[in-house]
Amino acid sequence: METNRHTRRSFIATLITLPLLLAGLWRFLTPRGVKKQALLQVAVADIPVGGALAFRSERVAIMREGDSFVALSLVCTHLGCTVSVTPEGMVCPCHGSRFDRLGKVLSGPAEKSLVRLAVEQHGNDLVVRG
Repeated sequence: METNRHTRRSFIATLITLPLLLAGLWRFLTPRGVKKQALLQVAVADIPVGGALAFRSERVAIMREGDSFVALSLVCTHLGCTVSVTPEGMVCPCHGSRFDRLGKVLSGPAEKSLVRLAVEQHGNDLVVRG
């Protein structure tokens, strides 16, 4: 006599397992929303007018022109080295890419500008989010 491989139990197990597998696959394949977390908080008085303040451990530089602030990521867009801040601009020590004070590429091999980060002013403090 021939046995039937499809039983009521296997059907119910399939009904339970298939949605769980699909949910796990959906979670794996869809991107998560990225929250912009606060990278650092700095007093406005610490940033010199017309100057910059670099935070090497956070890989962030904050430039000040009058009352406006620009925060840039110090991660080189070429291969990810930490860019050095100089009075003339910014230079990647690994391959020599040069950037101006706004992060735009002056000379390669980097082709993209440095990433600008969000700056929020709360009273006498600046919060940089990235």
